[in-house]
Amino acid sequence: MTNISEGQWQQFVATRREANFLQSVEWASANEKVGHRIVRGGVKREDVLVAGWQGIVKDARRGRYLEVPGGPLVDWHNDEVAAEIIGQLKVVAKEQKCVFVRIRPQVNDSEEIRAKLRASRLHVAPFHLHAEHTNILDLTKTEDELLSGMRRQTRYEVRAGKKKGVEVSWRSDEAAAEEFFTVQADTAQRQGFIPPSREFLAAQVTAFGENARIYRAEKDGVLLNLALVLFSGEEADYFEAASTPESRSLPGAYAIQWQAICDAKSMGKSRYNFWGIAYSDDPSHRFAGVTTFKRGFGGDDITYVPAHDIVLKHTYLKTWLIETVRKKRRKL
Repeated sequence: MTNISEGQWQQFVATRREANFLQSVEWASANEKVGHRIVRGGVKREDVLVAGWQGIVKDARRGRYLEVPGGPLVDWHNDEVAAEIIGQLKVVAKEQKCVFVRIRPQVNDSEEIRAKLRASRLHVAPFHLHAEHTNILDLTKTEDELLSGMRRQTRYEVRAGKKKGVEVSWRSDEAAAEEFFTVQADTAQRQGFIPPSREFLAAQVTAFGENARIYRAEKDGVLLNLALVLFSGEEADYFEAASTPESRSLPGAYAIQWQAICDAKSMGKSRYNFWGIAYSDDPSHRFAGVTTFKRGFGGDDITYVPAHDIVLKHTYLKTWLIETVRKKRRKL
């Protein structure tokens, strides 16, 4: 197996158009800061890295596992290289005494890719690994084209934000991370979701620096909305959000999105990832409201191949049962 330094990995990821922050060295650093171990591997041809993966070794009550979010980065049509990558994952995971390996390639879902993963003895995981259903906006369009591509109501709210005096700013420091954690904890309690820990949020801001922007919308000094947007490679990701009760009557969330989109475009990013959306149009789905909000900006729905597992130990059954029940309880 090819040993890969952090610098070599960074250079390789920069050549992969599909890569986003999940396979970045910054994401690895954020995970290291909260106690996880990072491992990397890859395949070279004529001394050139042609495929690779960055994994996070995690300990859970149900057992240790190796997580490869947004990866591996490989041409899945090249069966030889893909098989070598999967073989590496098995070897490293066994060395780390993992129960299983979970991957979620940054590849559009298709029966072809699923068949290749089945042929390699992987199977669909009982739980997702980051956003498998998302909406992505093409930032190569002009600002006028982006505005005209929005849903009429969304365009109205974006313009209304300026007229109503909503101001948007951003910061990338500990104080901003602390404010975000506090507001999101309250938002999570009101809306019924599980927020990231204070430690991991702070680790992300530290690791990404100014590429982890916490956007803040306010009016007359009153906080309305917050959003954490991560910038990496060709992509900007609307990763986390928080709101106050005062936001209900003002378009702070719309103002933040438009500012972040314009910022990403000015930074040369080619796409804006709105992150998770509902996988159906069922109005009762728990993500229906936020999905309508995200789709209003005119992006395209994308479904990545779902997370797949490589089972290494029979105790994996415990994971399968726990996560299957968890998925049903959370109505995912």
